[in-house]
Amino acid sequence: MLEYATYALVLLSLGMYVVLDGYDLGVGMLSLFAKGEKRREYGELIATAWDANESWLVLAGVALWAGLPGVSATVLPGVYLPLTGMLLSIILRGMGLEFQSASAGYRRGWALLFGASSLAATLCQGLVLGGVLSGLRQHDGSFSGGAFDWLTPYSVLCALGLVVLYLLAGAAWLQDKTEGAVRERAGRAGRPLLVGTTVAALILGFGLEVADPETFRFDEPVRAALYWIAVAGAVAAGAVAWHGFGRRPDWRPFAGVVAAQVFGLLALVAATAPVIVPPSLTLHQASSPPSSQTFLVVGVGLCMPVVFAYNAYAWWAFRGKFTQAPEAPLGPLRVRARGSRHVRPEPGGFVVALRRALLTVLGVGLAAVSQDVFAAVADWIDPVGVALLSAAALIAWLRSDRRDQRDGVFDLDPADAGTDADPAGVRT
Repeated sequence: MLEYATYALVLLSLGMYVVLDGYDLGVGMLSLFAKGEKRREYGELIATAWDANESWLVLAGVALWAGLPGVSATVLPGVYLPLTGMLLSIILRGMGLEFQSASAGYRRGWALLFGASSLAATLCQGLVLGGVLSGLRQHDGSFSGGAFDWLTPYSVLCALGLVVLYLLAGAAWLQDKTEGAVRERAGRAGRPLLVGTTVAALILGFGLEVADPETFRFDEPVRAALYWIAVAGAVAAGAVAWHGFGRRPDWRPFAGVVAAQVFGLLALVAATAPVIVPPSLTLHQASSPPSSQTFLVVGVGLCMPVVFAYNAYAWWAFRGKFTQAPEAPLGPLRVRARGSRHVRPEPGGFVVALRRALLTVLGVGLAAVSQDVFAAVADWIDPVGVALLSAAALIAWLRSDRRDQRDGVFDLDPADAGTDADPAGVRT
């Protein structure tokens, strides 16, 4: 039974990621259709929760790696390329969002990076999903195919369908959280996007029978009943969203889209379970030993309330319409001049290089021995050695921070940045 608890944790994490990060990826893609300063506004709208939304992807990855290692052994090698592209896109997306937010005004390059990376991340997620559903070649529980087996007609259709779905979620969220021209544009775009999502769902649903090598057992009454209940729920949620676009109350389209996403995921699970990696890898075959399952269920289960809590707090703290202006950017960092007598001379190039080399050795050493230690092998060093390496790296880090604090690097007050002079008359 523990494997079903792990499976439930994975589904919950993936479902929460699709629901929460789906709308902010959609907002990022919709920003590509805005102009000028409006692109910055789209980024500011989701800056309150985008990083919290992505924490669900981390939880899903941990649950898969520890609780369903058969899935990791089969899926990860098969979808390395689109998965790596997704992770790089998420990194670039965060960089574009934060750099644009910290800039003094609108920066077209950062805004376009944010929107383009949102599109790239969505496409890569669709390719991963379609590649898995198309069936990955397996042998003895491991991937045995080629580097581009994930690239199939069905995976391309999945990528395009996911783009339309996330655009729909983004439009629904914008209607809920904005006023004025942005809300009106989101309301007008909602219904065409809902039609596109419906068409994509029908194509992908019927195409799954052709693309997926698994044999679906809809002759089983319980499975068929659960599947059609989920489909009916998705249709009803879509009708709520259709009626709500362009009308008040503004929360209805987003609620309808979220419900449709949840019902769609449940329909997919009802159709495929207990097979989790087509064509034949089942939940029981992919699960880790019971001791690992227990550790995972307890550990991740204890983390779930915390993740729910800070997601709920972020939504509560920023509830209602976003009407406030973006925050002013931080002032320039204040660094004392080299000529000040309060600052020690910078060390020479050899000392700097040696210090950085030692820190690098500490970091590499810690990474190199940790797997042996935690795998109970400890061929190189025991846990005491790991603790000593960690303590040495921490001490070096703290000493570096104390030196920077003494030299004024962390002083962010621009008001007196040009008024503090040393006795020699050097402005700092």
